[in-house]
Amino acid sequence: MTPFAGAEPLYLDANATETLRPAARAALIAALDRVGNPASVHAEGRAARSLLEKSRAAIARHFGARPQDVVFCSGATEADAMAIHGLGSNRPILIGATEHDAVRAAAPNATTIPVNADGTIDLATLDRLLARQNGALVCLMAANNETGVIHPIAEAASLCAAHGAILHVDAVQAACRLDYDYLALGAASVAISAHKLGGPKGAGALLVAPAHADALAPLIRGGGQERGRRGGTQNLPAIAGFAAALDTAQLGNVARLAALRDAIEAGAREAGAIAVGADAPRLPNTTCLALPGLSAETQVIALDLDGICVSAGSACSSGKVARSHVLDAMGLGALAGCAIRVSLPWNASDTAPARFLAAYRRLAARALRKREGFSTSPEARAVAEPAII
Repeated sequence: MTPFAGAEPLYLDANATETLRPAARAALIAALDRVGNPASVHAEGRAARSLLEKSRAAIARHFGARPQDVVFCSGATEADAMAIHGLGSNRPILIGATEHDAVRAAAPNATTIPVNADGTIDLATLDRLLARQNGALVCLMAANNETGVIHPIAEAASLCAAHGAILHVDAVQAACRLDYDYLALGAASVAISAHKLGGPKGAGALLVAPAHADALAPLIRGGGQERGRRGGTQNLPAIAGFAAALDTAQLGNVARLAALRDAIEAGAREAGAIAVGADAPRLPNTTCLALPGLSAETQVIALDLDGICVSAGSACSSGKVARSHVLDAMGLGALAGCAIRVSLPWNASDTAPARFLAAYRRLAARALRKREGFSTSPEARAVAEPAII
């Protein structure tokens, strides 16, 4: 019996969805009692509207925006699509090679900006592409959801300004983990999502710089909500929880998470893993571990059987474990099918590294036996499925 037998599941998939913060839960539950529609003019409607605008102001304050520049929507997928649909109209569109599928799907004909081997955007190529494509819209995530690699947003924004281009930033993973004011850096728009920072699922926002507010065309038309930029009744409980999560998030926690991440990474490397993107600046809570010879799917399933929740690739792929376009873009070759993502939530326990590594070392030993052909027992074959290579 392992020392962790019978323990509660160990959740290490915060980049898919963060653990709900207690203040966000309380705000959500309280807002459920607001019966009024924020668009109604009676007392109940005005009370709902007051809560909506209070939440909008809190979110704007956190990101250095004006309240009127915050457009509420269902999440970052919609926010990314809204930015590309509105700001990208009649412009060439450039997107990073490791962007989230929400951006890739919204701009299927975009020119791809390659990344360096460490996963950071290739600024020299971006400069050349911008010189050839006048007035482009550049879409670049602040930090990658799979590897945690942080892109040089300030440098990219400067290049955009020099070439008359505009920049949309997907800040989903960076919010509450990095201290950046993206609008101040020169971004035209910024996408954020409540459930990626400890709020409820079902709410997100697009922050739009004042100079570009008039260019934002609605994807969803309706009753004129959100200043005519996004139709439909707002998800008030989720938005209230969104604001409360931001108000209680502490950037000071990142040093503790980084120490836990480093402990996981050090132990995994000793067991034979490769830490992807480790030479680049990364989110403090994220590591991408490639284990040669063992498929990502096998690793995710085996760890799940040990009560440990991790993922491979993006969490938005209909529950499938597929080869990662992010790792392919970084040139990992066969290793792209052998990598998992470990992402620590804000409330991760100090015992998380020890528990994860106890299970991961068993996985690594199975992978080593497989590579060496040491064990051919039915039990070993059931665990060590053929690698996806």
